[in-house]
Amino acid sequence: MAETKSTPAKASLPKAVFAVEVKNHELLKLAYDSFLANSRKASATTLQRGEVRGGGKKPWKQKGTGRARFGSTRNPIWRGGGIVFGPRGNENYKLKLSKTSKLVAVRQALTLANQAKKIVVTDVKTTGKTADIAKFFVEQKFDKDAKVLIVVDEKTPELMRATNNLQNALLVRASYLSVYYILNADKIVMTPAAVKAAEAWLDRKENA
Repeated sequence: MAETKSTPAKASLPKAVFAVEVKNHELLKLAYDSFLANSRKASATTLQRGEVRGGGKKPWKQKGTGRARFGSTRNPIWRGGGIVFGPRGNENYKLKLSKTSKLVAVRQALTLANQAKKIVVTDVKTTGKTADIAKFFVEQKFDKDAKVLIVVDEKTPELMRATNNLQNALLVRASYLSVYYILNADKIVMTPAAVKAAEAWLDRKENA
């Protein structure tokens, strides 16, 4: 197995991205919920009265039984009948968040992670073997069950192969960081190139 070496970065994290003011957590909550809502699929569907099988025959005659009049067992108040106002599979659960708000939320999330000392800046090298990344986690003294977010400037085939089989590791490009990924991670490993990519993405004048 090839050795996995880590070289901690000496440069400090840019304050404009990793040390911003976080007055409250309202925007973080909105960005977190937005990620979950936009990932939700409208897969639940129910059958309406006209789609339920059976019910073509009148349950009993109209008069003379002493019971209420019914024309079909597909009536919504019958067990096994149609569903009224149920999900149809075309619901839109998306929550819209402006680009500026999203980027501000990501900066706030990175700031909180930095304050909690979750971020490790180092190069991650691998030949494509899962054992390389597992050994790297041991060298960094990460807890066995810690959820690790690995942030790179560009994904390589080797890194993708090495992390695909690790349930507690998630590989993501710096330009695809989200509040959900950051807040759910116990540790965040960022390569020096990823730090620069994140700074270039998040610290632009139009994003202020």
